[in-house]
Amino acid sequence: MTYIVNEKCIKCKLMDCVEVCPVDCFYEGKNMLVIKPDECIDCGVCEPECPVDAIKSDTEPGSEMWLEINKKYSEIWPNISEKKDPPLDHKKYKDEQDKFKKYFKENL
Repeated sequence: MTYIVNEKCIKCKLMDCVEVCPVDCFYEGKNMLVIKPDECIDCGVCEPECPVDAIKSDTEPGSEMWLEINKKYSEIWPNISEKKDPPLDHKKYKDEQDKFKKYFKENL
């Protein structure tokens, strides 16, 4: 088991999770974070820290796509170990649906 970041993080990037991660397994893209599954120690401290509920166990139904996205982009995006300020307009995206289709950026 590992934890993954899902589309609720897109355009929000609140980063409370980064601050508590004991192994620095978060990676930062242009408009979301991902977790590197091979580095995650399954401690779970990040999950309750996310105010938008974007961090889930990879065993939850529907997490397969997000596990692949987390694996792929954690190999490409830079590691982040310190909390940064969220985007200024993050509140307007908090409850929006289908953010992956609308806003996801690969940063390639």
